Amino acid sequence: MLDNNLKAQLKAYLERLQRPVELVASLDDSKGAAELKELLQEIKELSDKITVVENNDLPVRKPSFLITNPGVDTGVRFAGVPLGHEFTSLVLALLQVGGHPSKESADLLEQVRNIDTPLHFETYYSLSCHNCPDVVQALNLMSVLNPKITHTAIDGGLFQQEVQDREVMGVPTVFVNGERFGQGRMELAEIVAKVDTGAAAREAEKISAKGAFDVLIVGGGPAGAAAAIYAARKGIRTGIAADRIGGQMLDTVDIENYISVSKTEGPKLSAAMENHIRDYEVDIMGQQRAAKLIPAAEEGGLIEVQTESGASLKAKTVILSTGARWRNMNVPGEEQYRTKGVTYCPHCDGPLFKGKDVAVIGGGNSGIEAAIDLAGLVRHVTVLEFAGELKADAVLQKKLATLPNVTVILNAQTTEVNGDGKKVTGLTYKDRTTDEVRTVALEGIFVQIGLLPNTEWLKGTVNLTRFGEIEINAKSETNLPGVFAAGDCTNVPFKQIIIAAGAGATAALSAFDFMIRH
Repeated sequence: MLDNNLKAQLKAYLERLQRPVELVASLDDSKGAAELKELLQEIKELSDKITVVENNDLPVRKPSFLITNPGVDTGVRFAGVPLGHEFTSLVLALLQVGGHPSKESADLLEQVRNIDTPLHFETYYSLSCHNCPDVVQALNLMSVLNPKITHTAIDGGLFQQEVQDREVMGVPTVFVNGERFGQGRMELAEIVAKVDTGAAAREAEKISAKGAFDVLIVGGGPAGAAAAIYAARKGIRTGIAADRIGGQMLDTVDIENYISVSKTEGPKLSAAMENHIRDYEVDIMGQQRAAKLIPAAEEGGLIEVQTESGASLKAKTVILSTGARWRNMNVPGEEQYRTKGVTYCPHCDGPLFKGKDVAVIGGGNSGIEAAIDLAGLVRHVTVLEFAGELKADAVLQKKLATLPNVTVILNAQTTEVNGDGKKVTGLTYKDRTTDEVRTVALEGIFVQIGLLPNTEWLKGTVNLTRFGEIEINAKSETNLPGVFAAGDCTNVPFKQIIIAAGAGATAALSAFDFMIRH
């Protein structure tokens, strides 16, 4: 199961185990069970602190295994063979059950330990999902810290009947005590805040008590990360308030155009950027989404940013780097069937549609890349492009043309998502050349039609273009003194990670220059 290089790396990690770990396997006669048994034996051979036992009489999913300590019947359970993106989750679970401490903040860990409500979490993941590990690892850690919390991570590709019965049409999907809890990427702090309802208010109160920053960065994508690093290197008091560090990068799989890095993945680059930020004295305030910008009342005064959680932050200068998000089709049925067949991440959710008919909306690079990826998984892909020609790069179009299970429809205006009340059953589109209305029967719709800037909260304060982008000049200045902007939320012509990072550096240097001159 594991090659020699991976075994060597895992063996080195397992040397950090501080107490014995027991792997309790529950197996059946399936191929997956045989693979799981082989994997557990290989792990056992890498550490004398690990034992493997088999108990097939437990009323649990099969194949699955529990990571626990000898004599203990609780721990972390995986239903399936956690390889692919989930191999890291497996390694972390082994270490944490084995006594290796978490790197999360002491306050957050204590908050998890103090949860007094019994919670049984179930997470459906796919091995190709780059968003799933964050959720799986957060819930695994909670189950290690608090005996009242349990978690089972379930490979949706292996338990397809269960996925169908519970109408799971996007990963990660989390259930708690049998009820749907959430879907999509969630960090530990976000999960804890949903469970501990008073947490957000307490955190907002703590944030509001902070003194004024020299520069406050709003948003944690590549622009915000670069701005934070450049500002902190000037020795000024720097804060960054963001929903999540990494922003849209966290939803990006392969990155091959960030200069000097031949190839990486969005979550890895996001983690590297966060680690770089933490090398400096930057006050990182996570799970904070901006709600209102209040300009300084007088020249030299403080600018205020209020968040949705109720926090209030003040600063001499502010850098807006709130990024962008996937654009919606805005047609009937889209919102109703979101996560029930309408999805925005082919890499995450593609395996859930294995053998089914799906559509990709959009003929640009992201749409055609999605169609190519999905063609290897699903039965048939229909690409619908609004314009009279595809906009994707020629090399992508050439590859698409070689795939026998892909149909491209041009001049197609999607007008409605169709469903049976529980899940998607098809879509309706209008042929823009003839005005004829047609329907396509399918079970999944992957929307890939570009981005919208996250700037609605700024209307009436900074100048925005007709597309909602923040208007800036060459120095990243907005129309408000002391307020700068950078990245995909601005009117820069190209939306790229490396361009956003450069823009963040420009904004930080401009903010520093502003403080010197005022």
